[in-house]
Order: sequence, then C-alpha cells, then structure tokens
Amino acid sequence: MILPVPKANAMLICDYVITERVTNKKSLIGIFENIGAAVFPCTHFAMSVYIKLTDAQGGYHFRLELVDLQSDTTIGKSEMPEEVQVPSPLLAHELVFNLRGVRFMHPGEYEFRIFSNGKIFGQKKFVVEQMTQQPPVDEGG
Repeated sequence: MILPVPKANAMLICDYVITERVTNKKSLIGIFENIGAAVFPCTHFAMSVYIKLTDAQGGYHFRLELVDLQSDTTIGKSEMPEEVQVPSPLLAHELVFNLRGVRFMHPGEYEFRIFSNGKIFGQKKFVVEQMTQQPPVDEGG
C-alpha cells in the first residue's frame, strides 16, 4: 500500500518545546529564525524543531536533517525512534525533534528538511549570522 505524503502545515525552530502530560498541548519557548555567533565554528547547545502535519494516514518513519546550504551537506540528523501511526488524514499530527550540540562551521544559510518514509515533505531555512563583538563599556570614572 502506498501511503499519502504528509503536508507540513507548520515548521518552527525554538529553544525547547514543553508538552503538557494530561492534554498533550505543546508550548514552544523562544521561537527564532536565525542564530548569531561572534566566533566560528560555534555550537548551539540545544534547539527544538516543531512540525505540524496533515494529509497523512498509516505508519511513518520521520527523519529531520539539518543541511548546510553552502556545501549542500547534512550536518545534523534526528529520527523518531519508532514508527508513528497517523489514524486519519483529517487529523493534525505534531512532531517534536530535540537537537543537542549542533555545530556550525561558518555563517550562512542552513535548512531543516523533514522526511516521511524517505521522502522530503517540508523544509525551513534559517540564517547563522556573524555577530560583531562589542568592546567592553568603560564604566570607570
């Protein structure tokens, strides 16, 4: 049986996601579109990617990849540990990927790509920017 390819309705990058145990509601903390660093390579110690999808039905293996668009290489990857069962294409389903210790070698454009059963169905670009270090403020007197 050929499963329908899901549709990504939302893909957000944030510091972390809190899932309430009883209601399964998600709270996204610290949503961001870009990262700033003064020195490269730099490490972003913790980030989460929240994905809301529809139009899926059946069992799926979900994988998230982080791609350096300058070199078109995958620099990070996370997979759901088990097959995810989606009962109906009419129901929205939420995925949360937690990434630790992501290393960026240079400033530039990067992209998260979400796959279901090996097929890409969504992507989200973001920028890692070179920040200028400000000299310390002289508070002497």
